[in-house]
Amino acid sequence: MASDFRRKEILPDITEQIVQSYHEIGSINHLGHCPLPSYSDIIELITDLKEVIYPGYRRRQNLHFGNVTYHVGDILDNMHDRMTQQICRASRHDYMTKSETDCENVVNRDFEAEAQDITIDFLKCLPSLRSVLAKDVQAAFDGDPAAANLDEIIFCYPGLEAITVHRIAHELYKRKVPYIPRMMAEWSHSQTGIDIHPGATIGESFFIDHGTGVVIGETCEIHPHVKIYQGVTLGALSFPKDGEGKLIRGQKRHPTIGEGVVIYANATVLGGNTVVGANSVIGASVSLMKSVPPNTMVTIEKPSLKFREAS
Repeated sequence: MASDFRRKEILPDITEQIVQSYHEIGSINHLGHCPLPSYSDIIELITDLKEVIYPGYRRRQNLHFGNVTYHVGDILDNMHDRMTQQICRASRHDYMTKSETDCENVVNRDFEAEAQDITIDFLKCLPSLRSVLAKDVQAAFDGDPAAANLDEIIFCYPGLEAITVHRIAHELYKRKVPYIPRMMAEWSHSQTGIDIHPGATIGESFFIDHGTGVVIGETCEIHPHVKIYQGVTLGALSFPKDGEGKLIRGQKRHPTIGEGVVIYANATVLGGNTVVGANSVIGASVSLMKSVPPNTMVTIEKPSLKFREAS
């Protein structure tokens, strides 16, 4: 016991050393009076949004048209306040970072009012978002003979989970909300193994089959009725730099995928100038770095299989 006490006496010294490192390494700590967005609150917002988008499939059971209005209204009322707070925090911190100021010196800007306007504008898009996601669910059913019904897809398919969160995050990304769309995307990535940057533009009736290992970059453009399989990467070919050797941001770095394209497992399509024409098929494990015209099948020539009697 005495030995344990002596060990614990060391803890204040360790604490002091850690806190001293906060002064010396300020790039990975945020200590101030202006709070950052809360990761746990962002995840709760995703959960609430999925409850509104897919009522009856998530938390609350026994919903019907007699009580669903109250249920959704209660969620929206609570969600409005929390989303406004999180967007306000994100916007204020982003402004402070870019203007190199602190919380006390942010003047002449009502971040809360701006956040409230963004929140209301976002919530207004939920009916149209549901319409697009309904087409994604149908595309999954039409594209997978293993799917028994639409319910199974909503309950079980990681591809639908990923595209649901992506469509939510993308709406916030379009409204120039900092941090939060990426936080949503990376949480979804951790849950599904599917990595979709919130900036990617994805058309309706999109289906990711199986899904693990899929990567879709920020400036990727995917037209409607596209189907991709596990391990597909829609990425950048290179990262251009300026005269000082710093990355040039904001340019198109990722491919454009035409309507009706199918991309099979572990294929890689790279480059901002790469366009896969409509109704083309990209075979498994293909590495593609140039455009292909519509109605093209791209495959790899493999050695022939050889069969012999086992010894």
